[in-house]
Amino acid sequence: MAEKSSVFDMIGPVMIGPSSSHTAGVVRIARAAIRVLGGKPERATITFYNSFARTYEGHGSDKAIIAGLLDYKTDDERIRKSFEFAEKEGLKYTFKSVGNASVYHPNTIKLNLERGDRKIEVIGESKGGGVINVAEIDGFNANFSASMHTLIIKADDVKGSIAYIANIISHDDCNIATMSVSRKGKHDIACQVIEMDSGLKPITLEYLRNQNWIKEVIYIPDIDL
Repeated sequence: MAEKSSVFDMIGPVMIGPSSSHTAGVVRIARAAIRVLGGKPERATITFYNSFARTYEGHGSDKAIIAGLLDYKTDDERIRKSFEFAEKEGLKYTFKSVGNASVYHPNTIKLNLERGDRKIEVIGESKGGGVINVAEIDGFNANFSASMHTLIIKADDVKGSIAYIANIISHDDCNIATMSVSRKGKHDIACQVIEMDSGLKPITLEYLRNQNWIKEVIYIPDIDL
């Protein structure tokens, strides 16, 4: 008996699936999230919002998000059978949907991921054409595309911290493309997100991690490399 056809029978040169926003963008959101987590998750709660909530099954966004959590690229033919591969790898996941959330972009996904004792929450937006915006990380505004080298630093909200970090990474000849800073309150933990044209040396990252006022350093090279 012939295998039942699906939207994933449509294959392009750089993408598996029918829509860049519903497949390529979704895969890239998940690939960015697992780099924030530090590896593939063991457990995932995936919430689709707005238009995604209404179409994620029919357009294959469910398969795409699981494929991204398994670190498959957008042109990987295993996306079609990502549920099967997730079962083999022991990934436990739950899908949720929220149809009307006016505060979110029409194509928004929230990922609550767990790996060992580590838990994170990432909110991503699929902008079309495979372009994404990672809007939030653990409640902090983030707003990065994951198409450049990205440095995420959670640190005490101390005077001069922004200039200090910018000076450190300048020694690696890194040109800062974008920078955003978010904090939950004065003198509370602040989150800096810096997008750069080129990468950082391991010794630079280690130096930053050894500062007692810096609580966490996450480095994400271009996820498409």
